Amino acid sequence: MAFDGTWKVDKSENYEKFMEVMGVNVMKRKLGTHDNLKITIQQDGNKFTIKESSTFRSIEIVFTLGVEFEYSLADGTDLTGSWNMEGNKLVGKFNRKDNNKELKAFREIVGDELVQTYVYEGVEAKRIFKRG
Repeated sequence: MAFDGTWKVDKSENYEKFMEVMGVNVMKRKLGTHDNLKITIQQDGNKFTIKESSTFRSIEIVFTLGVEFEYSLADGTDLTGSWNMEGNKLVGKFNRKDNNKELKAFREIVGDELVQTYVYEGVEAKRIFKRG
């Protein structure tokens, strides 16, 4: 599948502002912009296994498209939600457990890059990954 492989973060757009709106403190924001995030994606039909490795943590997430699951962000924010496929794009809709506000996430392949877009409270950020 198109998403399969290992991806390393190459650049970010508006990521620090996004983290600020999410309530991440200034120290974690500074560290978060240099987290050296690496994502390994394996797709088997509707089932995805994603391994995230960064300066802060290494986790494995397994989910099935359309099935709600729980997830914790690197800063400890707990979410519930699900991923769905819309065309060639993965679309995630999650709600924070602390305030029930929605966080949207999108993953799509653009050229030879994986573009991950986040939207929260009207603030959009992008992280662009290259195969690693």
